[in-house]
Amino acid sequence: MEMQNQQEDIAKLIASGAAGEAKVALEEFWRAQKTPGAAAFVISCYEKLRGRLSLAPYRLAILRSFTVEPAVPLLRAAAFVNGFDLSVQTGDFNAYAQEILDADSSLYKFQPDAAVLAVQTRDIAPELWRDFTDLESGESIRAAERVTNDFRHWIQMFRKHSNAYLVVHNLEQPAIPSEGLLDVQSANGQSAMIRSVNEKLCAIAQEIRGTYLLDYDALTARFGRFAWHDERKWLTVRLPIAASHLIHLADEWLHLILPLSGKLAKVLVVDLDNTLWGGVIGEDGMDGIQLGLEHPGAAYQALQRAMLDLYHRGILLAVCSKNNQDDAMAALEKHPGMLLRPQHFAAMRVNWADKPKNLREIAEELNVGLNSLALLDDNPVERRHVRLNLPEVVVIELPNNPMDYARALREDPAFERVRLSAEDRERSKYYNVQRERVQLEQSCGSREDFLRNLKQEARIARVSSTTLPRVAQLTQKTNQFNLTTRRYSEQDIAQIGARPECGVLSIRVKDRFADNGLVGVAITRDKDGACELDTFLLSCRVIGRDVETALLSYLADGARARGCHLLQGWFFPTKKNAPAKDFYSIHGFEVVEQNEKGSLWSLDLANSGVHPPEWIKVVAAEEEEQ
Repeated sequence: MEMQNQQEDIAKLIASGAAGEAKVALEEFWRAQKTPGAAAFVISCYEKLRGRLSLAPYRLAILRSFTVEPAVPLLRAAAFVNGFDLSVQTGDFNAYAQEILDADSSLYKFQPDAAVLAVQTRDIAPELWRDFTDLESGESIRAAERVTNDFRHWIQMFRKHSNAYLVVHNLEQPAIPSEGLLDVQSANGQSAMIRSVNEKLCAIAQEIRGTYLLDYDALTARFGRFAWHDERKWLTVRLPIAASHLIHLADEWLHLILPLSGKLAKVLVVDLDNTLWGGVIGEDGMDGIQLGLEHPGAAYQALQRAMLDLYHRGILLAVCSKNNQDDAMAALEKHPGMLLRPQHFAAMRVNWADKPKNLREIAEELNVGLNSLALLDDNPVERRHVRLNLPEVVVIELPNNPMDYARALREDPAFERVRLSAEDRERSKYYNVQRERVQLEQSCGSREDFLRNLKQEARIARVSSTTLPRVAQLTQKTNQFNLTTRRYSEQDIAQIGARPECGVLSIRVKDRFADNGLVGVAITRDKDGACELDTFLLSCRVIGRDVETALLSYLADGARARGCHLLQGWFFPTKKNAPAKDFYSIHGFEVVEQNEKGSLWSLDLANSGVHPPEWIKVVAAEEEEQ
């Protein structure tokens, strides 16, 4: 009855035009229900709301050796709730090899953004799964090599025909090895041979760009190998997964889709009382709050450990708490149970102001979009308030029991990453150093004095195999200073860079305080005497320091040297790239074409130029080294 009432309330919100409230209600409904019936309802509602919500389109192909159709609606519903309008194509049953090898197959005609290759051990390696005890000495090793070679061939052929990301399930282990306890006694036992295939799969994925593993073996183990498998359904409809675990497969797919699509939370904003520690610091005092190795404080320390793990993954941490500043800071600085200290937080708002207001200020201070923030707060009222007023912010749903807080945080897909760059690992350090830059700026008499004292050096280089992942990452996640917001995968960048008429350049900036890392990308294309700026973007960490002018000047000089007489580029406005809207006009470009998507700007290189800022030293390099 409660579910029916929720559905009726959501239907009324949709009918009344309250799209924002309906979206929040659907999120709450889905988190509580996650069933096939709930998925059907969520999908039907989002179909009605599609024109009123900002949903990113994404195309996923699933190549499989078993029945996956019941998991697809669960995946699509979860994707809708996470801001995606997901189109899914399931390949024919057990036809994955043919579809990959045939350049004219429906797989490639679908033009997916990503594809999943989901093949069971029993299907690709029956001799390692079912017939292991029949193998003679050495045959198990040859079987493992055959499987590895098959995977390598399929992945290479997929990459030949498509630039889409490829997600490959690794092989699951049997619940009980064929040889029982004997299995672990041998270096060439059944488990060891399957592990060897998985290890080689990992190496192949690292070797072939745009290929990532889904740890299907760990997924089945996490929920119990016996519980995961449904023998009756496997034998009757070739569905090996128990109905209750289909949602876990869908969630695991989603955990990879989010980072591959560039939909990432960059900042975890945390409440303090009853979230980072148990109790209320203003009432219980430092000695009264719950935080330590023993119950009940262990739950909060486990959450802090999970946050610290995210910190080392390049996620920024921030505090947003209704509290007394002195009380909160005393706990953060001095409580013996704290794993997180003030230096771990890139921004803090400890006051009695409205949380949406504080979150806006945190985003502004860190120079990121609101969609880069994720909120962790024990109070369901505050969570709903933020969802309604700041729909861009990811709001993590916490369970009632603090013992489950750490798990909820670790399971949230907003913080998943499939690759970490050097810049990601150093992100928190960059923001700490930024405070020193702010102090320098405040001490200088003018902006020009500040920029001169900053002593910036910009190193501009063609993309290399080392920098390609970071270049692709910037195209996928940079929103504010991005003239065209074109998203490219590593495969796309590699192909563009190989074309003689194109150039892919990166810019790395360091100053008197620190190396900011690789912070900008420019992609150019020469045609008929004009150099077109296909992509021009900068990380938010160097916006406002004339780095964009230094890069543009370098591009203009290079285009002129190649015989181009025009430097041209489109500006496509979005909700997030307002900081870049005046870039062309400031640098002397004129509008030569305009349509509903944006405007084309042009600079006559024969009669005009872009003067490099004298306070930035530009160093040209044939290839960037890190």
